Amino acid sequence: MVCYGSVIALTLLGGQCMKATLLFSLAIYVLSQPNGSMKLYEFVIIFGFLMLVLDQIPSFHSLRHINLISLFLCLAYSACAAAASIHIGNSSKGPKKDYGLKGDAESRIFGIFNAIAIIATTYGNGIIPEIQATIAPPVKGKMFKGLCVCYTVLIITFFTVAITGYWAFGNHSEGLLLSNFLDDGNPLVPKWFILMTNLFTILQLSAVGVVYLQPTNEVLERTFADPKSKELSARNVIPRVVSRSLSVVIATTVAAMLPFFGDINAVIGAFGFMPLDFILPVIFFNLTFKPSKRSLVFWLNVSIAVVFSALAIIAAIAAVRQIVLDAKTYRLFANV
Repeated sequence: MVCYGSVIALTLLGGQCMKATLLFSLAIYVLSQPNGSMKLYEFVIIFGFLMLVLDQIPSFHSLRHINLISLFLCLAYSACAAAASIHIGNSSKGPKKDYGLKGDAESRIFGIFNAIAIIATTYGNGIIPEIQATIAPPVKGKMFKGLCVCYTVLIITFFTVAITGYWAFGNHSEGLLLSNFLDDGNPLVPKWFILMTNLFTILQLSAVGVVYLQPTNEVLERTFADPKSKELSARNVIPRVVSRSLSVVIATTVAAMLPFFGDINAVIGAFGFMPLDFILPVIFFNLTFKPSKRSLVFWLNVSIAVVFSALAIIAAIAAVRQIVLDAKTYRLFANV
């Protein structure tokens, strides 16, 4: 469910990037129509169609080359986003910087916990593919190497974009930072640069989305596939195409209906990644290795589990509260 929630968020973000670059029926406008008539949900559907095609790739192992390309795309669009933020921040065209907190005391407090949940999703989602690496031995070596690479890339890319983006735009930073590169439809950096950055982002999101669909695909194929038949036999191909297509269609529909990218990330973080990253590992460690109840390790793990359980509960309340507030402002299939 955590992976599938991530797919919904990625599909929505892909649609937002397409809307920012004005992709029209798979043909790219040259940013000459910033106020085009197409709605956000239409771009989400276009991105969902791209996901639908890529999701027919047979297995996770078949995605290894796509994953490598995804890594380079991640580095590319992060470098572009950071460079553009620095350029705009030093330019007279950039917005007036304001780093103050908005809202009353209650909104600020809930906003803190909502942000913690979003951070948990952003920086914790790398654990999912590495859990899949535990299926085949050697478990410890592969998982450790994978996590080292994952978090090295996260630090290089996400931290750089977050710091430069907040420095350039302050509290006016959008959930999709690339949206800040346009001011009332007027580009603050060259149009070709915005187009290139969004294109990198769209391609990378499609690759990541397919990776996160794999756990759902595995569950569906264990239910409907026949292990005695060949992988490419009609007996297995037809159920695979139908089940995978249906999962993508559902994710795309939910993303189009609820276009609140930050809110969805917060819910996934509070209900999924915080327990998965901070609570369950320490509990399983105590249950598996049974350290002495007098040892520092045991009580450190218990403390981590208790603190992050409380944090997850509060973050979940904050995330649901934010969705309720946004639901009063926006309707289903809103063009935001």
